[in-house]
Amino acid sequence: MFPGTLYETHVKTRNLEAAMEFYAKLGLDLAHIIEERRAAFYWFDKKNKREQMLGVWEVPEEEFHRSHFAFKVSYDDMIHARDWLLERGISPRAAFGLEPTEPMVQTWTPTANLYFYDPDGNSLEFLCLLPEKNIKVEQDVMYLSEWEKL
Repeated sequence: MFPGTLYETHVKTRNLEAAMEFYAKLGLDLAHIIEERRAAFYWFDKKNKREQMLGVWEVPEEEFHRSHFAFKVSYDDMIHARDWLLERGISPRAAFGLEPTEPMVQTWTPTANLYFYDPDGNSLEFLCLLPEKNIKVEQDVMYLSEWEKL
């Protein structure tokens, strides 16, 4: 068994100030800025600092590449995630052929998911672990409302 948990992840940006404005909208707690390196660090959880960190690094265009990561959220937060994002001017995005009218479920995990982009096109996700169901599901992805009816 792998002996650890994920402590931090990093994404690249082409504009540190724009990225910092975006991650502040998400409510991440700014931990530290290293201006000479063009990097900003955020704690995911204000109550449990030193548990999970995001690093945002400004790089030249030729070094930029898009990334993906997910924020684990509660079921109640997932139910309201779409509206929460829209209130902050952040548009949820379609994924796996489903429009973001509500969270979707990846049935094999099972998790509820809602996807969105940061200003650089990095793919971000709200993810909620769901209880497993003892049934065989043919679809890999469906809306949360469909999952709840099973």
